[in-house]
Amino acid sequence: MAGTKKSTTPPAPKTLLDKIIYAIRAQPPTTNPNGVSRASIAKYLQAELDVDTKSKSAQLKTAFKKGVEKGKLIQTGQSFRVAGDPMPDVPEEAKIAIEDLKVGSGPSAQVGDTVVMKYEGKLDDGSVFDSSNSFDFTLGAGEVIKGWDQGIPGMKVGGRRKLFVPSKLGYGKRGAAPEIPPNADLHFTVKLKEIR
Repeated sequence: MAGTKKSTTPPAPKTLLDKIIYAIRAQPPTTNPNGVSRASIAKYLQAELDVDTKSKSAQLKTAFKKGVEKGKLIQTGQSFRVAGDPMPDVPEEAKIAIEDLKVGSGPSAQVGDTVVMKYEGKLDDGSVFDSSNSFDFTLGAGEVIKGWDQGIPGMKVGGRRKLFVPSKLGYGKRGAAPEIPPNADLHFTVKLKEIR
């Protein structure tokens, strides 16, 4: 049969389960490893595939259930993904880096303690944005950036540490104008002076 052209578009999904799979794969890329929510799938089915999701609610529920039972869908809570499809890349959680320069003595600072710190904070370019000889706060109470609430516990009086605080655990997208620009990673040298 010379001259006939094969269609490159996939055939239209026929069964409700095929339509659900089609709807999941048609969603924009997500970093959610659980997949696509049932509500988003239903919206797509109604808007793009003309499925009346209100009148077919029972059939939809059965199709989701059969998809999971047959191993075609993977369900986590109210979200679904297609079995065998690649998992999305999930960004690694931001973590602080701690380097002990000097270990102090006595008991370790714990969440709930009021600590008195001496510190200097710098940006990536080495410019100092803040410093103090005596700054006190309660550990774990959210009075300071998350990087400090995570990086100070365990220190002993007289101890000195370098803390690298990624933007997400510092001031994030908003920054702290004018000293700290948005998305700035922070570098601190801290000394624990006292535990109260």
